[in-house]
Amino acid sequence: MERMFPVIIAIAASLLLAAGSLFTVDQRQFAMVFQFGEVVDVIKAPGIHFKIPLMQNVRYFDRRIQTIDPEAPELFNTREKKNVLVDSFVKWRVTDVERFYKSVGGNETVAVQRLRQTINDGLRAEFGQKTVADVISGKRDEVMEIVRKRADSEAQKIGVAILDVRLKRVDFPEKISDSVFERMNSERRTVANQLRSEGSAEAERIRADADRQREVILADAYRQAQQLKGEGDAKAAAIYAQAYGKNPEFYAFWRSMEAYKQTFHNKSDVMVLDPSSDFFKYFKRAQPGSR
Repeated sequence: MERMFPVIIAIAASLLLAAGSLFTVDQRQFAMVFQFGEVVDVIKAPGIHFKIPLMQNVRYFDRRIQTIDPEAPELFNTREKKNVLVDSFVKWRVTDVERFYKSVGGNETVAVQRLRQTINDGLRAEFGQKTVADVISGKRDEVMEIVRKRADSEAQKIGVAILDVRLKRVDFPEKISDSVFERMNSERRTVANQLRSEGSAEAERIRADADRQREVILADAYRQAQQLKGEGDAKAAAIYAQAYGKNPEFYAFWRSMEAYKQTFHNKSDVMVLDPSSDFFKYFKRAQPGSR
Protein backbone atom coordinates (compact mmCIF):
# COMPACT_ATOMS: atom_id res chain seq x y z
CA MET A 1 0.00 0.00 0.00
CA GLU A 2 2.82 2.37 0.85
CA ARG A 3 4.36 1.61 -2.57
CA MET A 4 1.07 2.60 -4.34
CA PHE A 5 0.77 5.96 -2.61
CA PRO A 6 3.41 7.78 -4.70
CA VAL A 7 1.81 6.38 -7.85
CA ILE A 8 -1.60 7.66 -6.85
CA ILE A 9 -0.12 11.08 -6.12
CA ALA A 10 1.61 11.11 -9.48
CA ILE A 11 -1.59 10.15 -11.29
CA ALA A 12 -3.56 12.82 -9.42
CA ALA A 13 -0.96 15.43 -10.21
CA SER A 14 -1.02 14.40 -13.86
CA LEU A 15 -4.79 14.70 -13.94
CA LEU A 16 -4.66 18.10 -12.31
CA LEU A 17 -2.04 19.26 -14.79
CA ALA A 18 -4.08 17.89 -17.69
CA ALA A 19 -7.23 19.57 -16.41
CA GLY A 20 -5.37 22.82 -15.92
CA SER A 21 -4.06 22.73 -19.46
CA LEU A 22 -7.50 22.47 -21.11
CA PHE A 23 -10.11 25.18 -21.50
CA THR A 24 -13.17 25.70 -23.71
CA VAL A 25 -14.26 28.72 -25.68
CA ASP A 26 -17.97 29.26 -26.29
CA GLN A 27 -19.20 30.53 -29.68
CA ARG A 28 -20.42 33.66 -27.87
CA GLN A 29 -16.95 34.50 -26.56
CA PHE A 30 -13.45 35.58 -27.40
CA ALA A 31 -10.58 34.22 -25.28
CA MET A 32 -7.20 35.76 -24.52
CA VAL A 33 -4.32 33.71 -23.10
CA PHE A 34 -1.96 35.58 -20.76
CA GLN A 35 1.48 34.53 -19.56
CA PHE A 36 2.88 36.55 -16.70
CA GLY A 37 0.49 39.37 -17.62
CA GLU A 38 1.39 39.48 -21.30
CA VAL A 39 -0.98 38.47 -24.11
CA VAL A 40 0.38 35.39 -25.85
CA ASP A 41 -2.67 34.22 -27.80
CA VAL A 42 -6.08 35.44 -28.95
CA ILE A 43 -8.63 32.70 -29.62
CA LYS A 44 -11.71 33.48 -31.75
CA ALA A 45 -12.72 29.95 -32.76
CA PRO A 46 -15.00 28.04 -30.35
CA GLY A 47 -13.92 24.61 -29.01
CA ILE A 48 -11.36 23.03 -26.68
CA HIS A 49 -7.94 24.69 -26.45
CA PHE A 50 -4.70 24.20 -24.49
CA LYS A 51 -2.59 26.38 -22.24
CA ILE A 52 0.41 25.89 -19.99
CA PRO A 53 -0.81 25.13 -16.48
CA LEU A 54 0.24 27.45 -13.69
CA MET A 55 2.06 29.72 -16.12
CA GLN A 56 -0.83 30.85 -18.32
CA ASN A 57 -4.34 32.03 -17.55
CA VAL A 58 -7.36 32.73 -19.77
CA ARG A 59 -9.75 35.70 -19.86
CA TYR A 60 -13.05 35.71 -21.75
CA PHE A 61 -14.77 38.57 -23.57
CA ASP A 62 -18.36 38.73 -24.88
CA ARG A 63 -18.57 38.82 -28.69
CA ARG A 64 -22.37 39.20 -28.90
CA ILE A 65 -24.21 42.33 -30.05
CA GLN A 66 -24.88 44.61 -27.09
CA THR A 67 -27.14 47.60 -26.56
CA ILE A 68 -26.57 51.03 -25.09
CA ASP A 69 -29.96 52.33 -23.99
CA PRO A 70 -29.76 55.54 -21.92
CA GLU A 71 -32.08 55.80 -18.94
CA ALA A 72 -33.21 59.33 -19.84
CA PRO A 73 -33.49 61.29 -23.12
CA GLU A 74 -30.76 63.77 -24.02
CA LEU A 75 -31.46 67.46 -24.71
CA PHE A 76 -30.16 68.79 -28.06
CA ASN A 77 -30.52 72.05 -30.01
CA THR A 78 -31.65 72.12 -33.65
CA ARG A 79 -30.66 74.60 -36.35
CA GLU A 80 -33.66 76.77 -35.37
CA LYS A 81 -32.27 76.95 -31.82
CA LYS A 82 -35.09 74.77 -30.52
CA ASN A 83 -34.56 72.32 -27.70
CA VAL A 84 -35.63 68.74 -28.35
CA LEU A 85 -35.49 65.64 -26.19
CA VAL A 86 -33.89 62.72 -28.03
CA ASP A 87 -34.28 59.13 -26.87
CA SER A 88 -31.91 56.84 -28.77
CA PHE A 89 -30.18 53.49 -28.54
CA VAL A 90 -26.99 51.99 -29.98
CA LYS A 91 -26.07 48.47 -31.08
CA TRP A 92 -22.38 47.55 -30.79
CA ARG A 93 -20.02 44.61 -30.32
CA VAL A 94 -16.35 43.81 -29.86
CA THR A 95 -14.57 43.02 -33.13
CA ASP A 96 -10.86 43.30 -32.20
CA VAL A 97 -10.54 41.82 -28.73
CA GLU A 98 -6.81 42.54 -28.39
CA ARG A 99 -7.24 46.20 -29.21
CA PHE A 100 -10.29 46.28 -26.94
CA TYR A 101 -8.19 44.96 -24.07
CA LYS A 102 -5.30 47.32 -24.69
CA SER A 103 -7.56 50.39 -25.10
CA VAL A 104 -9.99 50.01 -22.21
CA GLY A 105 -8.52 47.08 -20.31
CA GLY A 106 -11.37 44.91 -21.51
CA ASN A 107 -13.75 46.84 -19.27
CA GLU A 108 -17.18 47.08 -20.91
CA THR A 109 -18.29 49.88 -18.58
CA VAL A 110 -15.42 52.08 -19.73
CA ALA A 111 -16.12 51.18 -23.36
CA VAL A 112 -19.81 52.06 -22.99
CA GLN A 113 -18.96 55.45 -21.48
CA ARG A 114 -16.64 56.27 -24.38
CA LEU A 115 -19.14 55.09 -26.97
CA ARG A 116 -21.97 57.02 -25.35
CA GLN A 117 -19.91 60.20 -25.39
CA THR A 118 -19.00 59.64 -29.05
CA ILE A 119 -22.64 59.06 -30.01
CA ASN A 120 -23.83 62.12 -28.09
CA ASP A 121 -21.22 64.31 -29.74
CA GLY A 122 -22.27 63.03 -33.17
CA LEU A 123 -25.97 63.55 -32.46
CA ARG A 124 -25.37 67.04 -31.09
CA ALA A 125 -23.39 68.00 -34.20
CA GLU A 126 -25.99 66.64 -36.61
CA PHE A 127 -29.00 68.06 -34.77
CA GLY A 128 -27.31 71.45 -34.79
CA GLN A 129 -27.31 71.35 -38.61
CA LYS A 130 -30.87 70.06 -39.09
CA THR A 131 -34.36 71.39 -38.50
CA VAL A 132 -36.98 69.78 -36.30
CA ALA A 133 -38.81 68.52 -39.40
CA ASP A 134 -35.60 66.91 -40.68
CA VAL A 135 -34.89 64.90 -37.52
CA ILE A 136 -38.53 63.90 -37.01
CA SER A 137 -39.29 62.59 -40.47
CA GLY A 138 -37.56 64.17 -43.47
CA LYS A 139 -33.89 63.24 -42.97
CA ARG A 140 -34.03 61.02 -39.92
CA ASP A 141 -32.45 57.95 -41.54
CA GLU A 142 -29.76 60.11 -43.12
CA VAL A 143 -28.89 61.65 -39.75
CA MET A 144 -28.69 58.24 -38.09
CA GLU A 145 -26.40 56.84 -40.78
CA ILE A 146 -24.05 59.83 -40.56
CA VAL A 147 -23.86 59.50 -36.78
CA ARG A 148 -23.30 55.74 -37.03
CA LYS A 149 -20.43 56.06 -39.50
CA ARG A 150 -18.75 58.79 -37.50
CA ALA A 151 -19.12 56.88 -34.24
CA ASP A 152 -17.96 53.63 -35.84
CA SER A 153 -14.80 55.34 -37.07
CA GLU A 154 -14.00 56.36 -33.48
CA ALA A 155 -15.10 53.02 -32.04
CA GLN A 156 -12.67 51.10 -34.25
CA LYS A 157 -9.86 52.69 -32.25
CA ILE A 158 -10.91 50.65 -29.19
CA GLY A 159 -11.69 47.46 -31.11
CA VAL A 160 -15.46 47.99 -31.23
CA ALA A 161 -17.92 48.24 -34.16
CA ILE A 162 -21.05 50.40 -34.08
CA LEU A 163 -23.71 48.39 -35.89
CA ASP A 164 -26.69 50.70 -35.59
CA VAL A 165 -27.85 54.00 -34.12
CA ARG A 166 -31.58 54.60 -33.82
CA LEU A 167 -33.91 57.27 -32.47
CA LYS A 168 -36.78 55.95 -30.41
CA ARG A 169 -38.40 59.33 -29.82
CA VAL A 170 -37.82 62.99 -30.61
CA ASP A 171 -40.00 65.36 -28.60
CA PHE A 172 -40.13 68.88 -27.26
CA PRO A 173 -39.67 69.57 -23.56
CA GLU A 174 -42.96 69.67 -21.65
CA LYS A 175 -42.98 73.46 -21.31
CA ILE A 176 -42.55 73.95 -25.03
CA SER A 177 -44.89 71.14 -26.10
CA ASP A 178 -48.01 73.02 -24.96
CA SER A 179 -47.13 76.17 -26.91
CA VAL A 180 -46.19 74.14 -29.98
CA PHE A 181 -49.46 72.25 -29.76
CA GLU A 182 -51.44 75.47 -29.50
CA ARG A 183 -49.60 76.94 -32.49
CA MET A 184 -50.20 73.82 -34.56
CA ASN A 185 -53.85 73.78 -33.49
CA SER A 186 -54.22 77.43 -34.50
CA GLU A 187 -52.61 76.73 -37.87
CA ARG A 188 -54.95 73.80 -38.45
CA ARG A 189 -57.96 75.93 -37.55
CA THR A 190 -56.82 78.59 -40.00
CA VAL A 191 -56.47 76.01 -42.75
CA ALA A 192 -59.85 74.49 -41.87
CA ASN A 193 -61.55 77.91 -42.02
CA GLN A 194 -59.90 78.65 -45.34
CA LEU A 195 -61.08 75.31 -46.75
CA ARG A 196 -64.60 75.98 -45.48
CA SER A 197 -64.57 79.43 -47.07
CA GLU A 198 -63.33 78.02 -50.37
CA GLY A 199 -65.97 75.28 -50.16
CA SER A 200 -68.75 77.83 -49.55
CA ALA A 201 -67.56 79.94 -52.48
CA GLU A 202 -67.45 76.90 -54.71
CA ALA A 203 -70.94 75.88 -53.57
CA GLU A 204 -72.28 79.36 -54.39
CA ARG A 205 -70.64 79.22 -57.80
CA ILE A 206 -72.19 75.80 -58.50
CA ARG A 207 -75.64 76.97 -57.35
CA ALA A 208 -75.40 80.12 -59.47
CA ASP A 209 -74.37 78.08 -62.49
CA ALA A 210 -77.22 75.63 -61.87
CA ASP A 211 -79.73 78.50 -61.59
CA ARG A 212 -78.40 80.02 -64.81
CA GLN A 213 -78.70 76.71 -66.62
CA ARG A 214 -82.24 76.30 -65.23
CA GLU A 215 -83.26 79.71 -66.55
CA VAL A 216 -81.71 78.95 -69.93
CA ILE A 217 -83.46 75.57 -70.12
CA LEU A 218 -86.83 77.05 -69.10
CA ALA A 219 -86.47 79.90 -71.57
CA ASP A 220 -85.54 77.52 -74.35
CA ALA A 221 -88.45 75.23 -73.45
CA TYR A 222 -90.87 78.20 -73.39
CA ARG A 223 -89.55 79.35 -76.77
CA GLN A 224 -90.04 75.89 -78.24
CA ALA A 225 -93.51 75.62 -76.68
CA GLN A 226 -94.55 78.99 -78.09
CA GLN A 227 -93.14 78.03 -81.44
CA LEU A 228 -95.06 74.74 -81.45
CA LYS A 229 -98.19 76.53 -80.23
CA GLY A 230 -97.86 79.11 -82.96
CA GLU A 231 -97.39 76.38 -85.57
CA GLY A 232 -100.43 74.57 -84.19
CA ASP A 233 -102.54 77.72 -84.21
CA ALA A 234 -101.44 78.40 -87.75
CA LYS A 235 -102.37 74.90 -88.86
CA ALA A 236 -105.71 75.14 -87.04
CA ALA A 237 -106.45 78.49 -88.67
CA ALA A 238 -105.57 77.03 -92.03
CA ILE A 239 -107.89 74.09 -91.45
CA TYR A 240 -110.67 76.41 -90.26
CA ALA A 241 -110.16 78.62 -93.27
CA GLN A 242 -110.21 75.66 -95.62
CA ALA A 243 -113.37 74.30 -94.00
CA TYR A 244 -115.03 77.73 -94.03
CA GLY A 245 -114.21 78.14 -97.67
CA LYS A 246 -115.97 74.90 -98.58
CA ASN A 247 -119.26 75.70 -96.78
CA PRO A 248 -119.43 79.13 -95.12
CA GLU A 249 -123.01 78.71 -94.02
CA PHE A 250 -122.39 75.42 -92.21
CA TYR A 251 -119.22 76.81 -90.65
CA ALA A 252 -121.14 79.82 -89.30
CA PHE A 253 -123.83 77.47 -87.97
CA TRP A 254 -121.25 75.23 -86.25
CA ARG A 255 -119.46 78.20 -84.71
CA SER A 256 -122.79 79.50 -83.37
CA MET A 257 -123.55 76.12 -81.84
CA GLU A 258 -120.21 76.12 -80.12
CA ALA A 259 -120.87 79.63 -78.81
CA TYR A 260 -124.29 78.57 -77.51
CA LYS A 261 -122.73 75.58 -75.77
CA GLN A 262 -120.14 77.71 -74.00
CA THR A 263 -122.61 80.49 -73.18
CA PHE A 264 -125.41 78.40 -71.72
CA HIS A 265 -123.18 75.96 -69.93
CA ASN A 266 -124.36 77.17 -66.50
CA LYS A 267 -128.02 77.85 -65.74
CA SER A 268 -127.12 80.67 -63.41
CA ASP A 269 -125.49 82.64 -66.21
CA VAL A 270 -127.36 85.81 -67.21
CA MET A 271 -126.94 87.63 -70.50
CA VAL A 272 -128.56 90.87 -71.64
CA LEU A 273 -128.71 90.97 -75.44
CA ASP A 274 -130.95 92.37 -78.14
CA PRO A 275 -133.15 89.49 -79.40
CA SER A 276 -132.74 90.79 -82.91
CA SER A 277 -128.98 90.46 -82.81
CA ASP A 278 -127.11 87.97 -85.01
CA PHE A 279 -126.26 85.89 -81.95
CA PHE A 280 -129.86 84.52 -81.88
CA LYS A 281 -130.41 84.17 -85.59
CA TYR A 282 -130.44 80.38 -85.39
CA PHE A 283 -133.07 80.51 -82.59
CA LYS A 284 -135.51 82.30 -84.90
CA ARG A 285 -138.11 80.28 -86.77
CA ALA A 286 -136.99 79.60 -90.27
CA GLN A 287 -138.81 81.60 -92.91
CA PRO A 288 -140.58 79.77 -95.76
CA GLY A 289 -138.23 79.20 -98.61
CA SER A 290 -135.09 79.55 -96.48
CA ARG A 291 -132.47 76.81 -96.41
